[in-house]
Amino acid sequence: MRALLDTCTFLWLELNPTRIPASLLELLEADETRRYLSASVVWEISMKWSQGKLILPVPPEELVRLARVESILETVPIFESSTLLTAKLPWLHKDPFDRILIAQAIEHGFTIVTPDPLIRQYAVKTIWD
Repeated sequence: MRALLDTCTFLWLELNPTRIPASLLELLEADETRRYLSASVVWEISMKWSQGKLILPVPPEELVRLARVESILETVPIFESSTLLTAKLPWLHKDPFDRILIAQAIEHGFTIVTPDPLIRQYAVKTIWD
């Protein structure tokens, strides 16, 4: 599986893995699962942290750097094609960070790992439980 982590999934994996269903955690840790982290997730975390809306044990750049090494996360940059695809998505979800994740998943064939019911309404592969 090619798993694209949404923001809360990434944070829970790194800071509170008990919030993730055990079967999903096992799947994410399987050798055959490739884990991806979008630049938009890093951007969202950085913005919320700098505004004081997100408390982290270390600054975002350190959290992400450590996670990339420990969890073997591959980067998904934000391409212009993905941003243009967001305009074609139905307006079920208004969050721009989630809309770009949906577009990236469609464009690159990822499965989004998310508990967000709004993301699950799109024609995109998702997994949670």
